[in-house]
Amino acid sequence: MKFGKYLLAAALMISGVAAQAQEEPEFNHHWFLQFQGGANGALDQADFLKTIKPTAQFAVGYQFTPVWALRLAFNGAWQQMGISNDYKYTYNYIAPALDVKINLMNVCGYKSSRIFGLNLIVGAGVNYGFKNDRADDVITAAGLQPFHYWNGKIGDFKKQQFNPLGRVGLDLDFKVAKRLSINLEGILNAAILDKYNSRKIKDGKKNFPFGPDYYITAMLGLKVALGQVEKEVEPEPVVAPVVVEEPAPEPEPEPAPVVVKETPKPQPIVKAAPEMKTEIFYAIRGTKVTAEEQYKVDNLITFLQTNPETKVTVTGYADAGTGNAKVNQKYSEQRAENVAKALTAAGIDASRITVDAKGDTVQPFSENDKNRVTIAIAK
Repeated sequence: MKFGKYLLAAALMISGVAAQAQEEPEFNHHWFLQFQGGANGALDQADFLKTIKPTAQFAVGYQFTPVWALRLAFNGAWQQMGISNDYKYTYNYIAPALDVKINLMNVCGYKSSRIFGLNLIVGAGVNYGFKNDRADDVITAAGLQPFHYWNGKIGDFKKQQFNPLGRVGLDLDFKVAKRLSINLEGILNAAILDKYNSRKIKDGKKNFPFGPDYYITAMLGLKVALGQVEKEVEPEPVVAPVVVEEPAPEPEPEPAPVVVKETPKPQPIVKAAPEMKTEIFYAIRGTKVTAEEQYKVDNLITFLQTNPETKVTVTGYADAGTGNAKVNQKYSEQRAENVAKALTAAGIDASRITVDAKGDTVQPFSENDKNRVTIAIAK
């Protein structure tokens, strides 16, 4: 008999631990860094493959929600290739941009176990070009008319250019550790003014005064998350069942000598008034009675129905370790009211129920988490 009780208690405790282990962690906003390298090429050139050159990018960002983040990225290339009339020349650029990243995989909900992310990237910035000397040399040596020279008129060979930039792309992210992931990123960039590559856009015999110069970057790199990226969900408290050990039977006493006494007059029997105390616990921000705690409310209803002369006081509490006084007062009121509604819904007259709420001003338990509780005393 004892062995069966211990076995039942152990099974209930193990099931409670398993339920805690299955809690899904919640997302926590955090900073992140990205380090990437790859190649870029000009899409508006005659031979795209000949324009491909190395590129690199560093970014720092902040993940506000599981869906969207904001980052400041610095992309650059050395010896960017330009081609016009089979003449080649190189130049350098640095392009800082502010990007919005939207994680399409988390739009329908965040999952800690998800290892694959697909991000849409939309951004704007400025392309700063420099060291365009080679374009000057090629055009002068070939006896050609100047094209678009940066920040200058024909013959005014200036060597740097600031150009507004728009960009859009995709980022494929593979999580390999809690704070580390590998990402593959492709970005289509549009330098707004037609001076970026020292070459005009042509349509038949007409030269347009301006038009975007497109180039694309493809990069592979690492993303490092900083700080706490997830926060653990506090599990509901598991109340272990109380196992009452049966005391060993005492030996029968020796028979006492028979003493004849005067029979006392019978006294009236005074029955003690029945009394019941019920403690109903909640998770953080929880106000409704959970399925695990519902049996306590059912037991209280049965007691009140069996003892119609008793009344009950329902008092809600909130723990002082989280939230603030105003929010905690509201939680304690809702917890007490939800229990009272369950009693009246079961047919208990409202005149027998007194509802009170203490917020976090009173802490009935020394353990902080147990103070998310409704205590009902019936007598």
